[in-house]
Amino acid sequence: MDKPIFRQIFEPQLKDPIFVEGLTGLGNVGLLAARHMLEETGAKVFAELYAPYFQDYVAVGKNGLCSPPHYRFYAAKTEKHDYIILIGESQPSLEDTLAHYDICDQILDFAQKYGSRFIVTMGGVVTSKPGTDVYISATSANLVKKHLDKGTQIYGEGRIVGATGLLLGLAKKRGWKGICLLGATTGFGAERGTALALYKILTKIIDTETEKKD
Repeated sequence: MDKPIFRQIFEPQLKDPIFVEGLTGLGNVGLLAARHMLEETGAKVFAELYAPYFQDYVAVGKNGLCSPPHYRFYAAKTEKHDYIILIGESQPSLEDTLAHYDICDQILDFAQKYGSRFIVTMGGVVTSKPGTDVYISATSANLVKKHLDKGTQIYGEGRIVGATGLLLGLAKKRGWKGICLLGATTGFGAERGTALALYKILTKIIDTETEKKD
């Protein structure tokens, strides 16, 4: 395998799905929050992404079966919105810039094929006072201001590394709208409390979000 490969499991019927990313990272905040969403929406995996950029190991389950690192795309339909939810336990090396750009572009191409034009990325940010604080960045100043009353604070400096930041930036370049939510973390261990706080804020934002107003 010398390039990313998508494995289609079934074709979901979705209308303007919100694309939500939650990959492994600092405190696994984004991944844990995305798993909350999977449980709440009853999402079903419909595609997988394998890439030579991921680490060289296999994950072994309780039944002894092994599988290489990969991303999973889930589809969900609720009364208010349809979703594509991306989760995964691996990312390319931070030093491999081309790999990050390639895989993020292909992810956005895939989501765009199903009509996605709004993205939510989630991750962790190391702070001096870890807790349940949630910070927001977005593709427009209006989106930031619109959601400050949901319990977020502006993430006004620094960088958002990895897919959590790059997906948002590349989506903006495509004309998408979107937000990034970052939960405060020590960077060590799974921050379940922070992930739950972030997910609750995410649900408030999505309940009021309408792309046409921004």
